[in-house]
Amino acid sequence: MSEIRPESIAPPAANYAHAVLTESATRWLHTSGVVPVDGNGSTPDGIAEQAEVVWANLAAILTDANMAPSDIVSVTTYVVVGEALGPVMAARDSALDGHRAASTLVTVPALARPEWRVEVAIVAAK
Repeated sequence: MSEIRPESIAPPAANYAHAVLTESATRWLHTSGVVPVDGNGSTPDGIAEQAEVVWANLAAILTDANMAPSDIVSVTTYVVVGEALGPVMAARDSALDGHRAASTLVTVPALARPEWRVEVAIVAAK
């Protein structure tokens, strides 16, 4: 995988790639929207804690697929309108540990359950 960085356009607004080129990948992982429910069925109240649970759940999915955060090509994050975006982006950046994937963040009026404030879907390739 390699990041595409056209010099003719403005750089990304945060720590993500405008585009990622994947060549010769033989395995692809597409997740559903992963929600902030931990292994015990609990959902934390705060947005920062919810984002951490989502990324812990994504890490478990990647591990089961024999993949790592560095295999993530694309991230789509959904955050309920009015929630702080900083903690959500910080959780993403921490989980990716310097790896830059294509990333889109969308604010939405609500998610499937009222207690959920953030949901993330990824695509990974290896």
